[in-house]
Parts: sequence; structure tokens; C-alpha cells
Amino acid sequence: MKHRHWFSLVIVVISLLAAVVGLQRQQLRELSVQNPSIQEMERQDVITAASLALAQKLPTLGFDNLVANWFFLRFLQYFGDSSIREQIGYALSPEYFRVILPNDPYYRIFYIFMSGSVSNFAGKPETSIEMLSQGLAQMTPTFPSDSFYLWRYKGVDQLLFLGDGVAAQQSFQTAADWARESSHPDAPIMAESSQQTANFLLTNPDSRSAQINAWMSVLANAFDDGTRQRAVERIEALGGRIIPNPNGTFTVQFPEED
Repeated sequence: MKHRHWFSLVIVVISLLAAVVGLQRQQLRELSVQNPSIQEMERQDVITAASLALAQKLPTLGFDNLVANWFFLRFLQYFGDSSIREQIGYALSPEYFRVILPNDPYYRIFYIFMSGSVSNFAGKPETSIEMLSQGLAQMTPTFPSDSFYLWRYKGVDQLLFLGDGVAAQQSFQTAADWARESSHPDAPIMAESSQQTANFLLTNPDSRSAQINAWMSVLANAFDDGTRQRAVERIEALGGRIIPNPNGTFTVQFPEED
């Protein structure tokens, strides 16, 4: 009887997801058109927006991670369709993560994609910061063990996309404080890096060195070539120099004076 109960729940969840898929069938048919018009592409986004709005209201019946992962795969399809996105933009990126993050608020990789797509591509850093804050409200310095990274992502958005050095200083300082309490293997080096950036910003909210550190974080987490190139260009424009290492990594040489 127990197995039958779980099987019934799975069927219900799949049925709910199928309802969302049904709203996207027209979109998928139109995606088969080799050269869709702007109007067709915009209509596809309207259909997708409706399915995402519905998904935000559907019960998950305990299958939160399944729903989060399924919609993350849908987001990757959306984001990866660069030929369409270049023409009509990334406005739906936040809506995907309004489904994904509430159903799995502890998985850090989701926040990397959220921050990059929402701040950098959709041009909505305020929304990214809001979502990061909502996630952080459910975390502690020790759970999950890599929670300090979210404070870094928040600080990057505040510094690079809002130009708010004061708020960014507080976020990087908190990242350093949380990292010192964490057992994550990256914690020691991230504590040192975050503290360094916080110290730069404390005395100079417009610090070039702090901005270079922030762009280094963007470069390290970039998931597309365009973002990597933009980060390299911004680091060089700020006076930094990127030095490739034999092992495939790189070192950034800071300008002599901040």
C-alpha cells in the first residue's frame, strides 16, 4: 500500500507538469520553424510566461527538487537558444527562477545561473539581489556549507551592476564572516578573498581593485563565452592584467595603485 501511495503521488506530479507542457506545445511546434518572425518569437515567450505563472502556483506534493530540476532544464533550453534571445531578449529569466529557487533554495549552482542571466542578460540586478536575499534568509553560515558564496554573488551584483559600493562592502564582509564559520573546502580562500574586497571597499567604495576582484568572480563563474570576454575586457579596462598559467588557470595582476 505504501508503494502504491507514492506511485499515485508521482502520477499526480507528472500530471501537473504535463499541464504546463500542454501550454508550451504550441511554442515547441513554432520552434521547428527555421526562421521564425519576431512576432512568432514574442508569441512563444507569451506562452512560456503563462506556463511559468501557472507553475508558480502548482502544488508540488513533496517533489520540490524534481520540479526545480525540470524547470531548470527548461531554463537552459530557453537561455541556450541564443539566436532567439539575441532578438527578443532574456526577460523571462527571472520567471524561471521564481519557480526553481523556491523549490530548491539550497543548491548554489542555481544562483550562479540566476545571477548571471538576470543581472547580466536580463538587465535586472535588483531582481537578482532580491532573489539572493530570499535564498540567504533560509540559510546560515554553516548550512549549506557553501552559503557564503551567495553573499559574494550579491556583492558582485551590487558593485558591478548597481554601482553601490557601500552595500557591496557589507555583502563581501558577510561573505568573509560566513566563510570563516564554514567547513566547505573553498571556505578559507573565499574568506581571504572576500575580506580583501571588503577592505578595499571600506576605504574606497569605487575601488578599482575591488571591481577587478568582482569581475574575477564573474569570470570564474561564467557559463558562456560572451560573459567571459566581457569580464576580461572589464578587468583590462580597470588596469588589471590577465596572465595565463601553464596548467590552464590564470593569474590577475592588479594595477600598482588603486
